[in-house]
Amino acid sequence: MKRLTGLLLLTAVATPLLAVEYRSVDTPTVLYDAPSQKGNKVFVIRRGTPVEVVVVLEGWVKVRDADGGLSWIESKFLGKKRTLIVTASRAQIRQSADEAAAVVFEAEKSVALDFIDHAPGGWLKVRHRDGQSGFVRLNQVWGA
Repeated sequence: MKRLTGLLLLTAVATPLLAVEYRSVDTPTVLYDAPSQKGNKVFVIRRGTPVEVVVVLEGWVKVRDADGGLSWIESKFLGKKRTLIVTASRAQIRQSADEAAAVVFEAEKSVALDFIDHAPGGWLKVRHRDGQSGFVRLNQVWGA
């Protein structure tokens, strides 16, 4: 029994947490291949782009973008406001979190939407920069 308890404890400690944190880029900035301005510049990322936080290290954050690319950004360029990026060719934003609800608007691939809240059944409440809001299916966006 002690052996089983020890094994379970070891498994629990060795298992990584599965919580995923997303942030959005606050201002256009350069992404690097290392956590230093002396690293190679990878590209400039747009304001409002969602990224997944992978590693945090003394003023720098290793992030993953919607295409799966990994790079480093200075943490001061990440904001608290969350955005999502449309990954479907055309996402339908509905009046309520229901497939039968009226379509409020459609968003093209790569359009950024402000994340407002999670809704039951795989829906997210979002807002477009023009002020329109509604619900989108989780599988039509990235960053949640």
